[in-house]
Amino acid sequence: MNTSNNTILITGGSAGIGFEIAKALSSDNRIIITGRNPERLNAAAAQLPNTTAILGDVSDAKDVETLVATLGKNHRDLNIVINNAGKSAPVYNLATEGVDAFTKAGEEMLTNYLSVIRLNEKLLPLLKKQKEAAIVNVTSIVAIAPGGRLPSYSASKAALHSYSITLRQHLANSNIKVFELYPPLVNTEFSAEIGGAINGIAPSIVAGDLKKGLEQDSFDIRVGQTAELYQYYLADPQAAIKVMGGAEA
Repeated sequence: MNTSNNTILITGGSAGIGFEIAKALSSDNRIIITGRNPERLNAAAAQLPNTTAILGDVSDAKDVETLVATLGKNHRDLNIVINNAGKSAPVYNLATEGVDAFTKAGEEMLTNYLSVIRLNEKLLPLLKKQKEAAIVNVTSIVAIAPGGRLPSYSASKAALHSYSITLRQHLANSNIKVFELYPPLVNTEFSAEIGGAINGIAPSIVAGDLKKGLEQDSFDIRVGQTAELYQYYLADPQAAIKVMGGAEA
């Protein structure tokens, strides 16, 4: 995959992994970032060359319609979509009464899984018009072995992982390549509650590995310890799950 002279949409691109991906690609590509916070979104875009900000929430149907219409009108050469926007509920235990796991799971599934399906489907007609195109779905190390402290987040990323495999099969004979990016624990505000500042890798490493994976057409991009854990999981699934931690919360 060519990593220059593309028009790239990055959802959740105003901070964390999304911002670092935009930073890594913005010098040689045209970047569109989305986010829900206007101040943070505009501040992020101001730091990056060749970058346009579009305010919106990927879990909001009206915002998605507006985004798709704007892309179709002003960015007709869009050829890469990076589905990075995510949501994680505070740490909780499924066995504890009153945690309202149903609501937490619903919010995470909507943002992390269902919203990706909706946006991809609506952008496929535009992507199919390009000579070369790609969809990147950002899952997680917990898509392989669930983390006990993030039960419904883990489930949403596992669903996105399964969907990514099927989408790749369905687009196998098209111009669209489907990549899956698996970050480990990353030092971002998003992962602060589960120790990202102490044990997480820099988001710039994730961005760098994504760029390399795109260049090499590595459709499964397992960053850092995710690659090691994947091999561990293949050898001993229960041990790998244990490594990811129990359900204390």
